[in-house]
Amino acid sequence: MSTDVYILLSVVEAVLLVVVLAVALIEIRRRLDAIAADLGTLGSALGGVEKDLQLIGVAVPPINDPLSAIVAALPSIARKAEIVARG
Repeated sequence: MSTDVYILLSVVEAVLLVVVLAVALIEIRRRLDAIAADLGTLGSALGGVEKDLQLIGVAVPPINDPLSAIVAALPSIARKAEIVARG
């Protein structure tokens, strides 16, 4: 083959490489845009969940305090129930 053919093939190869890379980058950008849109939606949803959890967080101590007292009393109640069951 002549030098001109080698030069032409080298140029064609370089152009094909640039085209393939451009197509790949365009596809990557398209996918990243879709991911970014989904992340925006997810961020909004998580913001709503965070607000709901803040409201629940305020209500937890008043609920947990009586439950803690009940849990503390359970061993004594169980002992008494065992005595009654045997008796």
